[in-house]
Amino acid sequence: MEAVRRELIYIWYYFSVQFEQIFGWWVLGMTIGSAVSVFAKDTIHRAFRSLQGKRLGVLGVIAASALGIASPLCMYGTIPIAASFSKGGMKDDWLAAFMMSSILLNPQLIFYSAALGGTVLAVRIVSCFLCGVAAGLLIRLFYQDRPFFNFTGFDEPKNRDTDPNLILRYFKNLWRNVRATGLYFLLGVLLSALFQRYVPAEAVTALFGGNEALGVLMAATIGVPLYACGGGTIPLLQQWLWDGMSIGSAASFMLTGPSTKITNLGALKIVLGVRRFLLYLVFVLAFSLATGLVVNLLLA
Repeated sequence: MEAVRRELIYIWYYFSVQFEQIFGWWVLGMTIGSAVSVFAKDTIHRAFRSLQGKRLGVLGVIAASALGIASPLCMYGTIPIAASFSKGGMKDDWLAAFMMSSILLNPQLIFYSAALGGTVLAVRIVSCFLCGVAAGLLIRLFYQDRPFFNFTGFDEPKNRDTDPNLILRYFKNLWRNVRATGLYFLLGVLLSALFQRYVPAEAVTALFGGNEALGVLMAATIGVPLYACGGGTIPLLQQWLWDGMSIGSAASFMLTGPSTKITNLGALKIVLGVRRFLLYLVFVLAFSLATGLVVNLLLA
């Protein structure tokens, strides 16, 4: 019994230390993310709609990817809003760029990811942006004369931020964000504490850092089943990076995780169909692996 009590004290110590280190970043992500969602979301989406009909070529793909990162929507909101864009005549390559980067990153996650340090944050933003650009360019190259998406059955999402009082509207959105991510945040901190207590740092280095190519591959692979919510993975990534995980492996994990989130794949399969859905998975894994290797090479 005394041994169990001692282990619980150790785990609580690790939990409390990391909670104090990362809680402020989580709160910052929540507050900024809700502000963007309530006060800037419509402006961002209008900016994307305004691209329609303009002869921007590849520049349209670049702009779409940037606006996708700025959009505060998660996967469930991104697909319906993309359906409305498609019905309005938006090009599939621009839609692909917007959807891909929006799935990977949003303002809330950007500020929360700052807890990982400036270098990792920069790598995350740039890699997610380039992933969106790459998706758009591939659609432009191989599906220029054929439709890639099938949004049948998807309607524009209902706007839940409708309270006439702006302050109440903001706090209602903030409370929804806290409810959606709070449990995952606490679970992530707990898992990080368990890693600190029971997994030697040398094991993390050997798995995700020592052999860089294998580490990137392992990170890309483990991101598929492990990722549930950005709020849960940031504490884990912070601990893994401290224990020797390479930044390239972290980048790979941050790409495969949100893009293959289990709860999102069903909706993607409907929109893409089986064959294009498989192409999507191959693209995500290949891009994340290549990104991790390049990042490790550049930062060696």
